[in-house]
Amino acid sequence: MLTERKVSWWRGGARRCCAPREKENREESSSAAAAPPTSPPARAAAAAMGNAQASASSTSSPRFAMASRAFSRQELDDLRALFVSLAAQSQTGGRAISRPVFLEYFGIRGALGDRLFQLVARESGGGEGVTFEDLIVSKATYERGTRDEVDEFIYQLCDVTGDEVLERSDLETILASIRETIFSENKEAGEGSNKRTFEAFINSAVFSKDAEGVARKSMSLSDFRSWCILIPSLRKFLGSLLMPPDSGRPGFQVPALHYPENISPDLLLLNKEYAWHIGGGFSQQEVQEWRLLYHSSLHGQSFNTFLGNVTNGDAQTVIIVKDTEGFVFGGYASHPWERHSDFYGDMKTFLFKLYPEASIFRPTGANKNLQWCAVNFSSDSIPNGIGFGGQPHHFGFFLSANFDQGHSFTCTTFTSPALSKTNRFRPEVIECWGIQTKGALDEKAELVKGTVLERFKEDRNMLKLVGLANASD
Repeated sequence: MLTERKVSWWRGGARRCCAPREKENREESSSAAAAPPTSPPARAAAAAMGNAQASASSTSSPRFAMASRAFSRQELDDLRALFVSLAAQSQTGGRAISRPVFLEYFGIRGALGDRLFQLVARESGGGEGVTFEDLIVSKATYERGTRDEVDEFIYQLCDVTGDEVLERSDLETILASIRETIFSENKEAGEGSNKRTFEAFINSAVFSKDAEGVARKSMSLSDFRSWCILIPSLRKFLGSLLMPPDSGRPGFQVPALHYPENISPDLLLLNKEYAWHIGGGFSQQEVQEWRLLYHSSLHGQSFNTFLGNVTNGDAQTVIIVKDTEGFVFGGYASHPWERHSDFYGDMKTFLFKLYPEASIFRPTGANKNLQWCAVNFSSDSIPNGIGFGGQPHHFGFFLSANFDQGHSFTCTTFTSPALSKTNRFRPEVIECWGIQTKGALDEKAELVKGTVLERFKEDRNMLKLVGLANASD
């Protein structure tokens, strides 16, 4: 039962996460006492702050005292200032943050915002709203607690009805709130494709728990953790809801997709929602700007054209395939596509599924068979094409050099299942995106273009890729 686990977590969470700050707070309190403010306004502000803190400490619960130790004195002062500002707007006499002000500040739309407010306000009972104690205790556990404590908080957060049963309808509500919070201004995707995309996220969830009085199985905490591993953007989003909205909260970023103006977004496999999902495997810098390098409908289903476009493009790429069965999947390559006779790459590489299920599969460390790019080899043991994971002729994901067929098998490199409906597939659409950090496009625009030397370097890179560079010397 959620209730049984909730009590032990809520009472013990703040205690475990607070100890490292205790000594620091004592030292900072001593130094603060030894250096009183000098100017009249500063003295007045300090006096008001001191009175407020003294009042809070005189009525605070032990959990609040322990939770306070999770923060430095400066952090507590900043949180107090935030609370005072929001409470002043709440018409509660400065005693609490009202629900409308709370939701407006943190910017969480839909039922998820209401559930967050309910959980944060429960320390005081939520009569008037979120008190300062509520805010500190919640943030101490939610942001400074152990992984298990944070997971349990988020698990309860997703139980939007509060009935202690996490069902598919709860997940639909959570994803609807995410759609409204992050993608409400996204004009590039229609409502139909948007809904279809989010259904793929739910399709990857497992419901294995038998709940009393419920006919269908529900999602256990273990099921929920597994789902968050498959969709890391979801875990990042749900884990950062109480962060300041202007701080670049993890899970809120959606890559800016750059592609020619004459291309309809309907032609692209990658939409904003899928980009958000794939971006869960990246750092915030890598999430920011992606550029279309190759699309089979625009450039022709040509391996040579693909290699030419990605060679002059970006080192990090995302390849997406839609097969003739309608399955959409792909891989992230952390290294450039260069001619090799064996596997290469690093542990940043991963595979993913987009439709009909959405999942990300990271390297397990079982082997180093991460990225494959073989061009113009005549040996049967070195299949020409590009791929990820597994073994030659038995890849986790592989496209032949003709771009007319591929295969996907279960592989230990990523602990990934077959990405396609059947192990062998025929691609209908292939597209590739270059990953760029913010400002990279502007920097490239400033480079000298079209010089003879640069043309020579580009041509030589292409020759090197196809294994002919030495022959041209």
